[in-house]
Amino acid sequence: MRMNGAQALLECLKNEGVDLVFGYPGGVVLKLYDEIYKSKFPNILTGHEQGAVHAADGYARATGKVGVVIATSGPGAANLITGIATANMDSVPLVCITGQVASPAIGKDSFQEVDVCGITAPITKHNYLVKNVAELPRVVKEAFFIARTGRPAPVCIDIAANVFNTEIDFEYPEKINLRGYTDENPCDEKAVAEVVTAIEKADFPLVFAGGGVISSNTSNVLREILDRLGCPCTSTLMGLGSIEPEREGYLGFAGMHGSYGANIAIQECDLLLCIGMRFSDRVTGKVAEFAPNAKIVHFEIDPAEINKNVQVDIKVLGDLKNSLPLLRDKLNASETNFKQKFNSWLNLSVEKGNKHPFSYKTDGDNIKPGALISKISEICDKNTIAVTDVGQHQMWAAQFFKVQAPRQFLTSGGLGTMGFGLPAAMGAKLACPEKNVVLFTGDGSIMMNIQELATIADNDIDIKIVIVHNFILGMVGQWQRLFYNHHYSASELNLKRDFIKIAEAMGVRGYRLTKAAELEKLPEILNSKGAAVIDVYVPQDENVLPMVPGGKRLDQMVLS
Repeated sequence: MRMNGAQALLECLKNEGVDLVFGYPGGVVLKLYDEIYKSKFPNILTGHEQGAVHAADGYARATGKVGVVIATSGPGAANLITGIATANMDSVPLVCITGQVASPAIGKDSFQEVDVCGITAPITKHNYLVKNVAELPRVVKEAFFIARTGRPAPVCIDIAANVFNTEIDFEYPEKINLRGYTDENPCDEKAVAEVVTAIEKADFPLVFAGGGVISSNTSNVLREILDRLGCPCTSTLMGLGSIEPEREGYLGFAGMHGSYGANIAIQECDLLLCIGMRFSDRVTGKVAEFAPNAKIVHFEIDPAEINKNVQVDIKVLGDLKNSLPLLRDKLNASETNFKQKFNSWLNLSVEKGNKHPFSYKTDGDNIKPGALISKISEICDKNTIAVTDVGQHQMWAAQFFKVQAPRQFLTSGGLGTMGFGLPAAMGAKLACPEKNVVLFTGDGSIMMNIQELATIADNDIDIKIVIVHNFILGMVGQWQRLFYNHHYSASELNLKRDFIKIAEAMGVRGYRLTKAAELEKLPEILNSKGAAVIDVYVPQDENVLPMVPGGKRLDQMVLS
C-alpha cells in the first residue's frame, strides 16, 4: 500500500496494538499530526511534554503495555528527558517518538535541533535516528520488541522531518532479526535446584520481592511459593502489590523508610531470596553490612545487575516467567515440611515487627498524614490504583495504603521524580477507565506539572488528587530538621498559593480539609464522579519514620 511516512508510522502503531498516544505538536511533526487529525488516531494533548511522557509511563505501569509519547524536535524532545530517565530507572516499557530536523539540516545547529540519540543514549535501552523512510517499519517493529522484552525499558525513535512526507510502499515486517538480542530468557535449571537445596538447609529464610515480579506478571506464582514455604517475606517499594498485605508473615516493605520488622528480618535471616530486584542503596543501607548472616540468592533477568551492588551466593539468570514456576514445582516436589520447619522463625519475625509497626499519634484537631492515608485506604478497594509523587507523602502512602494487587501502586522509585504523579495518574486512568485512581502528592510536587489539571478537565479524566499540604518541601525539610539543625534553606513554602482556586480555574473541583473531623467527608468526595483536588493541611514538622540514616545499617533505624 502506498502512503507517506506519517501514515506509515500510524499504521505501525496500529499493528503494535497501540490505542492511545500522548504528545505535543511542533514544527517538524506537523505532517504526523495532520495524519493523526485525518485518521482520528487517539491522541491526548498534554500541557507539557514532560506531562506527556509521564502519562505514557503511567499508562504502561498500569497495564504492562508499551506506552507511547510523541514530541517535536529540539525543546520538545529535550522536555522528555526526565520522563525517559524515570521510566528507565523503573524498567517501564516506552516508545518515545521525536521529530528531528530534515536530513540535510542535521548536524548544522539548525533551528530547534538537538542530538536526541546522543542525549538519550544513557537513559534508554536503545535508540534510532531514522533518515530513510524505507527503514521506518523495521525500526518501529524493533523498538516495540526491544521495549517490551527482557528487562523492559524505553526506546527512542528520532525521525527526520522529511521522512514524514516521503512516500513508501508500506509493508509491516512479520519477523525481527536482531543480532545478539532475542526475547528468549530461559532460566538456569541447575541454579534453581541449588536454590531449593539452600532453602531445605536454611533455618531462617526470607523472601524479598522486587518490581520485577510485577513487570513479569508472576505475583500469583510468587504467592504460591510463599504458601508452600510459610516463611516471612518482604518487598521493595517497587514490589508493593506482589504480596498481599494481609498474608501472615508479610512484614511490609523494606529499606530506608521501610518497616522495622522487614529491616530486622533482613539483618537476621540466614537465606535471603531476592526476586526481581536490583539492590538499590535505598533498600540495602550500608552495603558492607547488608544481610550479614545470609546466603543471598538473586533471581534476575539482567546480567548487569548481578553482583553490581551486592555480592550474591547463587545467581538465577532468566525471566521470572520461567524461573519462578520452576522453583514452585521443585519446592512442591521436595519432601521437606517447610511450613513446620520455618513456623517459629515466621512467628518471631512477626512478633518483632509488631513491636514497631507503622503508626502515627493523634494530635488534637490536626490531620496526621498516616490517618489521612489510612482513611483513604479503608474507602478504596482492589479496583483502585494509587499513584504517588515523590517525597514524604510517597513514603506515607507506601506505609499506610494497603496495596492488594500488582499494578495498584504506581510511583517513581529509582529516579524519585517530583512531578511524576499527576500526569502518571492521568495515564493510568486513561489506560484503565474502569478503575478508580487516587493520587497522593505534596504541595511541592504538585507544582511541577500542575498544568496537567487543564488536561484532566479538558478530557474529563476522573481522578482524585490528594495534596498532603504541609507548607514545606517535606523530605528536604525532614533532613534539614534532623541533620542540618533546623536550617530550612529554600524549603519552606509560603501560604499564598491556593490550590482550590488553581484547580477551579482549570476546570477541576476543589475541597479543603484542615481538621481531623473533616476526614469524614472523604467517602463522599472519593465516590463522587469527576476529577477533584482535595487539599489537606497536615503539620509541617511531621517526620516519616522509621528512617535509616545514610551510611547506616538497616537495623540502625531512627524510630521516634
